[in-house]
Amino acid sequence: MMSGLTPDAFRARFPLLSQRVYVNTCSQGALSLDVEAALGAFTRSWHEQGSPWDQWVGEVERLRAAFAAAVGADVDEIAIMPSASAGIGAIATALPFDGPRREVILGEFEFPTLAHIWLAQQRRGALIAWARAEGDTLGVDAYAARIDERTLIVPVAHVCFRNGYRVDVPRLAALCRERGAYLMLDDYQRTGTAPLDVHALGVDFMVTGALKYLLAPSGVAFLYVRRALIERLEPLVTGWFGRVQPFAFSLEPLDWPSSATRFHAGTPAVPNAYAAAAGLALLESIGLDAVERQVSRLVGRFADGVRAQGFDVATPADPARRGPLVVVRSTDAGELVRRLATRGIIASARGTGLRVSFHAYNNDADVDAVLAALETERPLVCRA
Repeated sequence: MMSGLTPDAFRARFPLLSQRVYVNTCSQGALSLDVEAALGAFTRSWHEQGSPWDQWVGEVERLRAAFAAAVGADVDEIAIMPSASAGIGAIATALPFDGPRREVILGEFEFPTLAHIWLAQQRRGALIAWARAEGDTLGVDAYAARIDERTLIVPVAHVCFRNGYRVDVPRLAALCRERGAYLMLDDYQRTGTAPLDVHALGVDFMVTGALKYLLAPSGVAFLYVRRALIERLEPLVTGWFGRVQPFAFSLEPLDWPSSATRFHAGTPAVPNAYAAAAGLALLESIGLDAVERQVSRLVGRFADGVRAQGFDVATPADPARRGPLVVVRSTDAGELVRRLATRGIIASARGTGLRVSFHAYNNDADVDAVLAALETERPLVCRA
């Protein structure tokens, strides 16, 4: 495995970047040579061995171990899921809503799936309350005003996908512990851009996925469950890979592993596991401390640049309260994305904003290219 990659050497692993300015990682990570090779390794094993399921399941288990090490978890606390939605749903359906704690506190900055799954639990007795944003911020005080003895769980996005606002997770986790509520962290918009230690953060549950900053395709997500909680929870949606011995092929009993594998359901997406493992290994080769430094520097340089141009930025100016992306308000974000694409710049539109998201493979030239394009497209950019 490569080690000690510089940002330039890391960038060289992504052929797309020689052809396009790619600032859309919060939608999909760019394809690396490493992930492409891992997918090829899977197809070769299929060609050459037909159905090497022991090998394939072993790859999934190695991915569990690699991800656990990357986020400071024990391997027994990690489940491999097909999507973040499946991970959230596994926990939501395992929680009871028939006691004095039945309330779910949702914030207004969540990705839709996080809200939808908890709203669906109203049929099982859940009560929904909202922590309301103030403009482009949703501080811990908004949650503190709602969390009380009725609160069962607080699901929260670490970084808002629409404006890049980053919640003070350690403070919110401490508040939830103090008031007896669980905290579920949705880290999808940040995992892979900075070091992460779920034990140090103090969260009870976390979901994230591979297709953004972890540099892999869709079809693989991760669920962390704090060790002390695992054996209290039995999801309503399960399957043969959620059993103690899946390959015993037993119809009965419905036994539950003592690890987070109890949240597994059907056959794992093996090719995606190969790809996700390669993405994690590539990030390890540069180091998440180096990734954080590069991403933070580029985000700051771009945010300062668009503000200097007089444009309206939805993302907080405070580095402590922003993630790896910057959102610039637009009079027609969809059209602005299309115009940038004609200039070889790949970004995305979210609501009324142009979302520009960075990874360690981006550089100053990428920042300058987007700033120059926005200057040319001034009629489509909102003034501050």
